[in-house]
Amino acid sequence: MTLRALIFDVDGTLAETEEVHRQAFNETFAEHGLFWHWSVDDYRELLKTTGGKERIRAYANSIGLVLDDDHVRRLHADKTRRYGELIASGTVGLRPGIAELIADAAEKGVRLAVATTTNRPNVDALIEATFNRPAGDVFEIIAAGDEVGAKKPAPDVYLLALEGLGLKPADCVAFEDSVNGLLSAKGAGLETIISPSRYTEGGDFSGALAVYDDLRHIASIEKLQNLAVAA
Repeated sequence: MTLRALIFDVDGTLAETEEVHRQAFNETFAEHGLFWHWSVDDYRELLKTTGGKERIRAYANSIGLVLDDDHVRRLHADKTRRYGELIASGTVGLRPGIAELIADAAEKGVRLAVATTTNRPNVDALIEATFNRPAGDVFEIIAAGDEVGAKKPAPDVYLLALEGLGLKPADCVAFEDSVNGLLSAKGAGLETIISPSRYTEGGDFSGALAVYDDLRHIASIEKLQNLAVAA
């Protein structure tokens, strides 16, 4: 195969953002007068439910509270705003190897895309803060969770990214940090490289093309091409 595109998950893959999301959720809950506080262990469990609005509903249901759709939307909108503020302050940087890999892909003419469960404003905030450029200047295609009917582990968002690229799965490699992400990418027919994040370590990544602590040792198109051919 000739590698023609790289498709990246965002949270936990491009950057260790989940702790910032947790902080934004907790601060938003306090602003709304909710006596909720998600600990690290709570959030690790909640991340098994993909999507911020879905996570809020799942937690509310777990404590016997029913929130109407408008309340969930308002909570999530304020959390998204707070997350953007925290990211803009320089809270996180890219994970090791990410900047080098993306730069090499751009130099070699390999196309770049995003397939994420998070919403577009979160993608824009992170890319602006870490690349100092608009997200659309870094990634040709951005497929976000609010654009599809079913979120990861369903393959919808990866299928949307492939449709936007106009490429077959065999032309691309996906990058993920979680089991749900791996299932989503594999469901779309994509070979997937896993780099577990703080919140996803210890997952069952059977079926991945490779699993690395980070991407420093494979941060070039030549190395990726060789890995894909060897598989």
